[in-house]
Amino acid sequence: MTAGQEHKILDALDAFRIELPSWGFANTGTRFGKFQQAAAATTIDEKLSDAGQVHRFTGCCPTVAVHVLWDFPEGKASAPDVIKAAEYCGVKIGAINPNVFQDQIYKHGSLGNPDPEIRRVALQHILDCIGIATATDSRDISLWFADGSSYPGTANIRHRRRWFEEGLAEAHRHLQPNQRLLVEYKPFEPAFYHTDLADWGMSLLMSRKAGPQARVLVDTGHHYQAQNIEQIVAWLLAENMLGGFHFNDRRYADDDLTLGSIDPYQVFRIFHEIALFEWETGQRADIAYMIDQSHNLKNKIEEMIQTAVTAQELYAKATLVDHEALARYQSKSELVDAEECLKHAFATDVRPVIEEWRKAQGIPAEPLKAFRSSGYLERAERERGEKNSAAVSSYA
Repeated sequence: MTAGQEHKILDALDAFRIELPSWGFANTGTRFGKFQQAAAATTIDEKLSDAGQVHRFTGCCPTVAVHVLWDFPEGKASAPDVIKAAEYCGVKIGAINPNVFQDQIYKHGSLGNPDPEIRRVALQHILDCIGIATATDSRDISLWFADGSSYPGTANIRHRRRWFEEGLAEAHRHLQPNQRLLVEYKPFEPAFYHTDLADWGMSLLMSRKAGPQARVLVDTGHHYQAQNIEQIVAWLLAENMLGGFHFNDRRYADDDLTLGSIDPYQVFRIFHEIALFEWETGQRADIAYMIDQSHNLKNKIEEMIQTAVTAQELYAKATLVDHEALARYQSKSELVDAEECLKHAFATDVRPVIEEWRKAQGIPAEPLKAFRSSGYLERAERERGEKNSAAVSSYA
């Protein structure tokens, strides 16, 4: 690796940030049950404390996405305490995630519900979340909807589309000038016949209907098998409509596995498309990188550190693609050489340079090993074990 390549990686790492999900530190499971871990966080203070550990040992996770209802028990009134707790733990509050899928009233949808009163309740919750975002100085309000239907003929698809347009446009009118709506999509689950926002095209249309401060949020697990996610990324970049990511990995559908555990080359290809766009346009893409994965079996803090480290490595590899050479090969349809540009960068071992960057930042060269030696996990297990054991008993 040349000195110039090393500098490119170091500069890229200085700018790279990936947001942690508060819910990733709590006990989670599958639709079949919830699995308890002795050290799992049970309060927002504990979630933020765990997130602070991940940032301390990786240096790239300064913000935490939060879920209203789960993290703000008193709504906006909780904001000052949550902000204070985050500052104490060395992190800040990031994206605000409304919850319009958990309460019983959302059985038949939220903004797409045929009952206008339920649509009103869902919209008010989103507006309340915008107010929380203002209080926490958060830019992004991330919207995911479970709305849809599971049987043909049971829902008026066009009516539901219109209700979504109206609701998102009204939410957009309440945004502060520095805020954004990030509109996520998912092809199926929990609805299995139709999902109201099923793909990137639907989210793109809804975002444009909502207003100029709305963008598309891409969850890497929310696609059918074999879909070309980096092509979606390229199109959204070309339209200036890519707002952010929820990164995870999957073997089948929305598996929420550790980033890069199944297909690290795909994450690399996504980062490459962004880097190529930035090289061609000379402007930095305004994209929020976020993690959204379920830590059912691995220790939650360790998996977050593992994820952040993997993200740094794949992001660094993407910076090594020789864009000038790639553009030349593409223009001449020299297929083998063009592909080798990507494969060579992906095969490069960037870990020594990242370790050098960590040392310069005062971060341990091996984050996971350093965390395991810190004693934090053992303390958390002692302090939280009784609460988590009680939770197990309550499910018995």
